[in-house]
Amino acid sequence: MWTKSHSIVTREVTKEQMWKLFADVNNWHTWDEGIEFAKMDGAFVKGNRFLLRPKGGPNVNIELIETVENKKFVDLTRFPLAKMYGEHIFEETPEGLKLTTTMKVEGLLRFLWVKLVAQKIADGVPGEFQHQIKAAKKR
Repeated sequence: MWTKSHSIVTREVTKEQMWKLFADVNNWHTWDEGIEFAKMDGAFVKGNRFLLRPKGGPNVNIELIETVENKKFVDLTRFPLAKMYGEHIFEETPEGLKLTTTMKVEGLLRFLWVKLVAQKIADGVPGEFQHQIKAAKKR
């Protein structure tokens, strides 16, 4: 299994603001410069799915496999012979709100999907935190 994790601690936003930001999947394109659109019908809950199109890429179906309101969500993208998980945690600490995003890829072709997709996503996480915080502050 391949894993890459990034964290940041901030006092600029609350876990509730971050949750609202992510739960509004249809507006991800307003703060995530790497996607053309994301579309989900229904609530941001375990078992629901959404469609996402990365800029310059094909549509990707993503499933929410775990959601704990205001605390954590995990999404799953299935590729041929591999699965990619995105785990997003909002944790209150004495220093502020700790945001952690962990990307994991498993399966026979994980090396290929890490090279094609996951590494780029993981490398962009530190910069994305700043976009997320800025957007969440407006909620």
